[in-house]
Amino acid sequence: MKPPVAPTGWSRWLVPPAALSVHLSIGQAYAWSVFKPPLESALDLSGTQSALPFQLGIVMLGLSAAFGGTLVERNGPRWAMTVALVCFSSGFLLSALGAATEQYWLIVLGYGFVGGIGLGIGYISPVSTLIKWFPDRPGMATGIAIMGFGGGALIASPWSAQMLDSFGTDSDGIALAFLVHGLTYAVFMTLGVLLVRVPRQEVRAQSPDPARAAPAGPQVSAKQAIRTPQFWCLWVVLCMNVTAGIGILEKAAPMITDFFADTSTPVSVSAAAGFVALLSAANMAGRIGWSSTSDLIGRKNVYRLYLGVGALMYLLIALYGDASKPLFVVCALVILSFYGGGFATVPAYLKDLFGTYQVGAIHGRLLTAWSTAGVLGPLIVNRVADSQEEAGKHGSSLYGLSFTIMIGLLVVGFVANELVRPVHARHHVPAPREPADDAAHARDRQQPA
Repeated sequence: MKPPVAPTGWSRWLVPPAALSVHLSIGQAYAWSVFKPPLESALDLSGTQSALPFQLGIVMLGLSAAFGGTLVERNGPRWAMTVALVCFSSGFLLSALGAATEQYWLIVLGYGFVGGIGLGIGYISPVSTLIKWFPDRPGMATGIAIMGFGGGALIASPWSAQMLDSFGTDSDGIALAFLVHGLTYAVFMTLGVLLVRVPRQEVRAQSPDPARAAPAGPQVSAKQAIRTPQFWCLWVVLCMNVTAGIGILEKAAPMITDFFADTSTPVSVSAAAGFVALLSAANMAGRIGWSSTSDLIGRKNVYRLYLGVGALMYLLIALYGDASKPLFVVCALVILSFYGGGFATVPAYLKDLFGTYQVGAIHGRLLTAWSTAGVLGPLIVNRVADSQEEAGKHGSSLYGLSFTIMIGLLVVGFVANELVRPVHARHHVPAPREPADDAAHARDRQQPA
């Protein structure tokens, strides 16, 4: 499938909606918790078992993005969006079959493995194209798309809950909900497949419009990028930032309940659910807000903010969080806005360092940091809380040690960001020579020494 080239006069502002149609769909992954209680009841599963499809999906997201990034660059955004559509929707259809037949392994295979491949390919599918269309504002462009992944759960959570209320929470009701999800997302993602375009090379090379100018600056291949210290510094930066954010996101409701359990104003179940919704909104807002800010103040500066101020927010929660609900909520919202902003800003950071040549493939490889953080963050918070509870502690004391660890990880990320320097010229792809250069070189060879 050849990448569709934009005709003359095509508006670049049609590309972000195409990306959003994919990211809003695959962002459903953050709403998986809606299906956990019904699955546990209908199929007699433990909490660990019901979390497995989501965990496998996040792991496959990182792996498929890493291994499929080069294919995405080679075949273009329409091919990538089509693959994402087929895999993500098929994952729901397999899950529907698994729920209907009460075969849980089919749900794990469908949603976790097959659907997870759709998550990874879909996540990176528009990144390179958006950066090529918006070289003047790459942070804003990628932020618009990646905002959709953070905000997909705000649509999917109430929608999924309403379907389960209508269809029932038994295995047949869950199967029907999965089926509707698969078919609806297939239609919605098709809009992105049909709408996406790549810029014409001749227009980019000849137009004085900076938004369509030929690529300038360093151009580094994905193979060379992973051999540079800059790539691995950014890997550490992303991993630490995501670990800190997901540590709160994964355990948000029980965390705020525990923090104020021993106070005169405990947090109700409904208030805890509202807190989770606020965190999702902060995650989404941070993706467009902070990534757009990075276009103004620079990528390194905005990551100094994410990591440095993020560590301060964790410190304030650890020291004073149980004394003030507003302080706890505000600090958590800031941390989650940095979590979302980190995802949306990193493609533009990669473009600044490695150019647009294979930025989608490089981004895919970098997302293995997300897979690592997706395991590391919840493991730290849950393991420490369990050990503290076994030691007889309760309330906010369950999280003091894990928050200290998070502060340390953010400091590590801050140092890694400071170590980022421009990529050495030996890693650059050689620029193609102009015909005049070739003619001059031929004349030099013909002249006597």
